Amino acid sequence: MTLVLFLIILGALIFVHELGHFISAKKAGIRVDEFALGFPPRVLGKKIGETEYNLNLIPFGGYVKIFGEDGDEDADKRGLGTQISADKERRFTSKPRWVQGIVLASGVLGNIVFAWLLVSIGFMSGVPSAINGRYAADVRNLELMVTSVLPDSPAYTAGLHSGDVITAIEENGNRFEGTDATVAGNFIGASTDKLSVFYKRGKEAGSVVVLPKDGIVEGKHAIGVGLDTIGEVRFGFFRAFFEGALMTWDITREVTVGLVGFLKQAVTLQADLNSITGPLGIAGLVGEARVLGVIYLLSFTAFISINLAVINLLPIPALDGGRLLFLAIEGITRRSIPAKLTRTVNTAGFILLILFMVFITYRDIVKLVSS
Repeated sequence: MTLVLFLIILGALIFVHELGHFISAKKAGIRVDEFALGFPPRVLGKKIGETEYNLNLIPFGGYVKIFGEDGDEDADKRGLGTQISADKERRFTSKPRWVQGIVLASGVLGNIVFAWLLVSIGFMSGVPSAINGRYAADVRNLELMVTSVLPDSPAYTAGLHSGDVITAIEENGNRFEGTDATVAGNFIGASTDKLSVFYKRGKEAGSVVVLPKDGIVEGKHAIGVGLDTIGEVRFGFFRAFFEGALMTWDITREVTVGLVGFLKQAVTLQADLNSITGPLGIAGLVGEARVLGVIYLLSFTAFISINLAVINLLPIPALDGGRLLFLAIEGITRRSIPAKLTRTVNTAGFILLILFMVFITYRDIVKLVSS
């Protein structure tokens, strides 16, 4: 079920990205020859008007084939010279560079708008929020939530997860059932025996036995969890979309800052590759979000959509950012880059991206086996 859900989410993210390119190209009067989800071989396909819509076998990707985007030198060899002449004004490169830039950036915009929609739906449905955060005055239905679990701690060994809602903590008949994180921490810190911790995880309920120990928190016992009082924030339609826009901006900014920081470390060979999660790792996180509930799944999907948008803006050949870089160079030099050169560089970039994806997937498998 997790794998199917992951593929659905991946397909949705690719779809909205390519849909952004597709819509902007159509609006600009550029001919679109193919709209595809996944990479060949083709599984299903149908031509509607001048565009062929395909569903391909390899799910990790997708593309829109825009007429003239990669040059037309080979068209005559395929017997398409007459058609190219007829559609000369509908060629990608026949449009002003600012129009080309909009088309190239529209995929990223599609992912950002999709994330905004998901976050806004979350605000309308009710999203978790800390009582001391931006929405403190709007928080309702308070709960005590596990926000972090230290590796190899008593809580980790017992099976508590980040996102679990603590409903009660019991020691030898003494029972705590509140939502105040400070009071809960003091209850755990004062314990001298095993604790029974009762929790909710999504729609499931359970309990674990945990033995607090010294050395985790100075001066008192602890089980190795971070606790916070979390409530629900719910807004009406217009407020939800307004707050959704602010939240989407905040996430985009944080993702961008984090990525720039990672790239700076990568240049100096100080980057931690263990912080990179590949397709298998993301699939596992999808499974965890599914257990916690639909709202968590929507939030996680929005986060991944924003990550996809920011990564696509990197000036790497085969990504939208690389194509925008070529366009900027052409604008500055006022000279077109030979189509053969751009195709060669983009193909090389694509191969490197595939190899990198294989490498990250291999690391995901190693992590999975070792755990």
